[in-house]
Amino acid sequence: MSSRAQDSLAIPATEDTLEYERFIEVVEHSLFEYYKETWGKERAYEVIDSLGYEEDDRPSFSDSVYVARLNKLNETTPIDIVANDDMLRVVKYFASKRRRFTAVCIGRSKLFFPMYEEYLDKYNMPIELKYLSVIESGLRPTVKSRVGACGLWQFMYRTGRMFGLENDSYIDERMDPEKATDAACRYLKYLYGMYGDWSIALAAYNAGPGNVNKAIRRSGGQMNYWSLRPYLPKETQMYVPNFIAMMYMMNYYPEHNIVPKEAKVYQHEVDTVCLTEVVRISHLDSLLSISEDDFRYLNPTYKTDIIPQTEPNQCITLPLEKIGLFLELEDSIYNYENTLDSLNMSFVALEKKKKHQVKPGETMAQIAAYYDVTIQDIKGWNGMRTSTVYPGQYLTIMLTEKKYIEKSEASNVKKPSSSSSSSSSSSSSKIKYSYDGQYKYYTLKNGESLWTVSQKLGIPFGQIQELNKDLDPKRMQPGDKIRIKKI
Repeated sequence: MSSRAQDSLAIPATEDTLEYERFIEVVEHSLFEYYKETWGKERAYEVIDSLGYEEDDRPSFSDSVYVARLNKLNETTPIDIVANDDMLRVVKYFASKRRRFTAVCIGRSKLFFPMYEEYLDKYNMPIELKYLSVIESGLRPTVKSRVGACGLWQFMYRTGRMFGLENDSYIDERMDPEKATDAACRYLKYLYGMYGDWSIALAAYNAGPGNVNKAIRRSGGQMNYWSLRPYLPKETQMYVPNFIAMMYMMNYYPEHNIVPKEAKVYQHEVDTVCLTEVVRISHLDSLLSISEDDFRYLNPTYKTDIIPQTEPNQCITLPLEKIGLFLELEDSIYNYENTLDSLNMSFVALEKKKKHQVKPGETMAQIAAYYDVTIQDIKGWNGMRTSTVYPGQYLTIMLTEKKYIEKSEASNVKKPSSSSSSSSSSSSSKIKYSYDGQYKYYTLKNGESLWTVSQKLGIPFGQIQELNKDLDPKRMQPGDKIRIKKI
């Protein structure tokens, strides 16, 4: 924006600030509602209400209706959709047996589809290819197949490396939503360049170019997918029909009385920041008040607790409301242990029990690496003789949780003295709180801030900041009381 344009923006007077903030609130709320409507829940209710469906209705349609809808889809895409008997059978199966899956995937799509569409547009590819990831992974970036394919686009190790996806002790870029999407677009465009047909390119994505080339030879040189289909491996014969059936479901879900599941997070609710140094994921919980599970949902690339320093820099995805907090505390995040030392802080280690459900394709070695423990630890905690695990099995994992306190307190706790003077000193150093019936309060000492108190008491910084958002950190003084817990 030019300086002249900036000068022309009216800055609200002090008395108008409240009205201005209300206006901004209304605009932000309207934008959020627009984004929600864009993703189909409102459209679903509108269509369902117009058709008069009850909540449990499962409508069915005549073949002519399915044919008309498939033909309409065919008119809007360069992917060849043929409404033959096999295709109708698959569509009817999805409409009957894949209802919940469709509802869940529409919810998940709110995080991924905007990004998919950007890359497909960048490479000038059919926008409908975004539905391929639904068939491949159910839009789950951490999913692993029994044969080792990973991520939203289910890249095998070698294919991932061919298209620039790194995989080392700390990072598996096959699980990076953005990098994997870019690689998938380049791979699909490469396959289309080989065959000149998007349906055959999809078959090659599933079976590999070698198997497709064999099928072409056996068919006598057929280069139309539907003519080539009987010569493809059995799994691949169903791959493109499944893709088309999912395309149908994602477009006609309201007509089938399917209401999308609510998204865990929308794409417009997150942003990225790039790191210049090594960061431990476990430190972000206490500093940013973002749980490890929530962080890994947005950043599935990392195999261990460590985000390494790389060139180019690692960039992480965070909720929008955490971006400002990250920038404010960036130095403290990089120098976490040094910062604690400078504040005369130490920690006590507390054991915390966690239940881990084994995912398909997951091994005990992978689980041990994820939690930074050993295979022997896991076997001992669960009374197991072997390292064999099964999908759905629950494993007990014992994690070390740090609670930060003043070093003087830590030494008093560890080495209690029997002398009266020591006892007096210990009791005088004990933290005292006050209460008003609504909140538990802590009284600030010289040199303390909200951040140092959060580390001292083991309370996530974001939580203590939220409780005291009416306080100006620059004006806080020793003796001031801050809220640390709602009673």
